[in-house]
Parts: sequence; C-alpha cells; structure tokens
Amino acid sequence: MFHNLTRLETLMLLGCRIDYLEKDLSKDLQSLRELRLVINNELTIMEEFPEPLKSLKYLLIQDLLLQCSCNNAWFDNWAKRNRQVQVMFWDSTLGMKEINCIGEHGTQNFLKYSQIHCSMDVGFILFASNTLGLLLFMLVVLLHHLAGQYLLALFYITRGWLEEAVFRNNKRRYRYDAFVSYSGKDERWLGKDIVDNITDCLYSSRRTVCLVSRDYLRSNWCSLEMKLATDRLRVEQRDILILVFLEDISPHQLSAHHRLARLVKTRTYLDWPKEPEQYQDFWDRLWATLAPKHGQ
Repeated sequence: MFHNLTRLETLMLLGCRIDYLEKDLSKDLQSLRELRLVINNELTIMEEFPEPLKSLKYLLIQDLLLQCSCNNAWFDNWAKRNRQVQVMFWDSTLGMKEINCIGEHGTQNFLKYSQIHCSMDVGFILFASNTLGLLLFMLVVLLHHLAGQYLLALFYITRGWLEEAVFRNNKRRYRYDAFVSYSGKDERWLGKDIVDNITDCLYSSRRTVCLVSRDYLRSNWCSLEMKLATDRLRVEQRDILILVFLEDISPHQLSAHHRLARLVKTRTYLDWPKEPEQYQDFWDRLWATLAPKHGQ
C-alpha cells in the first residue's frame, strides 16, 4: 500500500501490526519528511530501510520494542550520528528516552545488548577475510608470473644454506664433485636444465664452478648463486670456487659486480678457449683443478 507514494511527506503508523521495516516498504517514499512510529509489537528495522528516505527530517518513535537481534544493532548508532534526521524516542510507560528490546531473557536495554552480543561485525570480518584472501591469491599469481624461477632458486639456495649451517662443524660426504652455476642462456654449453641443476644442490658439491658470461652477470638468479658460493668460501676457508669465463669481459663490466671483481683479483680463473684445438687443454686444466686430493 506504500508503493507509488512518491509525494507523501508525512506518515504516521499507529498500532500497526508490522514485524519488519524494510526497504521494500520505503522504496517510493522519496518525499517523506516526517515519520512517526507507534508499534506495540516486537519490531526489526532492517539496515536498508532508511536508504530511500532522502528527504526525511524527523523520526519520532514511541514505545519502540525491538527484537534483541544483531540485525538491529546498527540502528542505535545511526540514530545518534545521523545529522540529517532528528530522531526522538519516548517510552510512555517508563518515561525513558531509550531503546529497549525483548528476547529470551525478557525486556532489556538494547544498547547494552548490542555492546555485549554484537560488537563483532561478522559481515565485516567475512569481507576483510575474503579481500585479504583475494589479494594474497593475486600476489601469488603475480609473483609466480614475474619471478617464479627466481623464487624457486631462492628456495633451493636457502635450503642449501641451512644444510651448511647444520653440517658446518661435521665431516660430510659430498654427492658431487662440483656444482655448476650458469646462466640459462648458456645451457647449450652444459646441456642440463637450470631448474634440475639447482635441485642438485650447491652444498652437496665439493666445489662450485661459476660459468661467467655477460648473461650470467645480468641474471639475478646467478647473482644469488654467486653470493652463496662466496659466503661458503669464507666459511669453509678452502679452495672450493672455480671461475670459468665463457667470453671476454672487460674490467669495466666487472667493476659493477663487487664480489666477482674481488675474486678475479685474488684468484686464478679459466678462460673458455676460442679455438677448438685448445679445448682439450682447457678440459685437462679444469680436471686438474677438480680432481680429488689424495684420500678424498
């Protein structure tokens, strides 16, 4: 009966048997300025009810008896903080300007009820949880797309570092003679997938061979491997790092890579020969460097 009353300005509901005040009742009351409610039964006022009442100035409520439900918890704050609408409560029996509610324990002050039972906004918590979950999912997808291979490398490098920390003071048997660190663009030289290579684990190898090229210097992944190898060199204080330069790199280019520049100044290194007839000599020198010492 309230539909299409777009020009109605004053509405008094006296003794009406209405259980819910909801948006479907108020959706056409855009011109309503004054609303007076005298409803003697338990009432639930839905949070969407006042949304269409854009012109409302006065809300007079007498003998209001809300249901003790968290669905009504919003109403007290709205009545106190809304600057557009002047809200007045009156209890003709008690002479109190308060809101009461009725529940399984009888009549009680609604403000106290809402503070005790409705302080946790379940809707907001669900919204926040869903939002954080969505943001986390987007972050994981973005990280996988932009840096998936580096995260995988970092995982294995961290695991190797932890293993070294555990076995640092204990004698251990190595599974491999050397760990080969190289750029993915230089795979043709080695012939092994870089992810499979990293899983072989740097700290399971007696030595680390770094195949240095311009692509190697530009790789964040390789810089992590170089950092870990030099950290291991300082910890173990023995000849475990072998540098192999696959191409000529000027001192100027090396100067931006401080760890590698210091190593080149203090250690011998191998150059991959340009002439095929020199390959065998290179492999002999590399084998001499990698060959286990007597008793190992």
